[in-house]
Amino acid sequence: MRLITVAGPPSSGKTSVLIKTLEAVAADGVKAGVIKFDCLFTDDDALYQAAGIPVQKGLSGVLCPDHYFVSNIDRVLEWSAKRQLAMTVIESAGLCNRCSPHIKGALAVCVIDNVSGLNTPKKIGPMLKLADAVVITKGDIVSQAEREVFAYRVQSVAPRARIIQINGRTGQGSQALARMFIDAPELQDSSETLRLRFPMPAALCSYCLGETRVGPEYQIGQFRKLSID
Repeated sequence: MRLITVAGPPSSGKTSVLIKTLEAVAADGVKAGVIKFDCLFTDDDALYQAAGIPVQKGLSGVLCPDHYFVSNIDRVLEWSAKRQLAMTVIESAGLCNRCSPHIKGALAVCVIDNVSGLNTPKKIGPMLKLADAVVITKGDIVSQAEREVFAYRVQSVAPRARIIQINGRTGQGSQALARMFIDAPELQDSSETLRLRFPMPAALCSYCLGETRVGPEYQIGQFRKLSID
């Protein structure tokens, strides 16, 4: 089975890109499904269902969605096996730009949009820097010059990634990503031996454990203090 991770900032167009891409994958005879991870609410599963794509959603609630996703990889593989899928795409909520949801041995994709700001690529961590492919969306609402400058900024942050421009509404460009999906390597390891490409952010403090009181005396675990000049 092929496992593919897709991450990116909120509203960058991940779901639209995936629907168009997986329609092209299905036309090639490959049975693929999606696991959609989010925080409190998503109705993207209805969009996948309407497109005829098998989907399962998971809501992390009070947990970081990417930590929630990583701790459920075994369930992802179980769901995929039950449905006899040849390919499973994990769509991460991507709320924390520092997160690193990509897995060794699995194709890694980051989706980012042209209107997010020229400095946005510098603000995104491993989910962009370690991606195999970076999909840039919303190119139809900026000029050619702006598209070129933004793509250059993305490539400078992720020099080894393939840059693909996709229009999520029309599907233009999605065939190139679909071919990458189809040519992606099959997963060789079980959930017990899979490894992340980069460690998740350090996140174990009193507030992670439910503390609501504010002040140094209530802070335990990992935290960092602001340096004041």
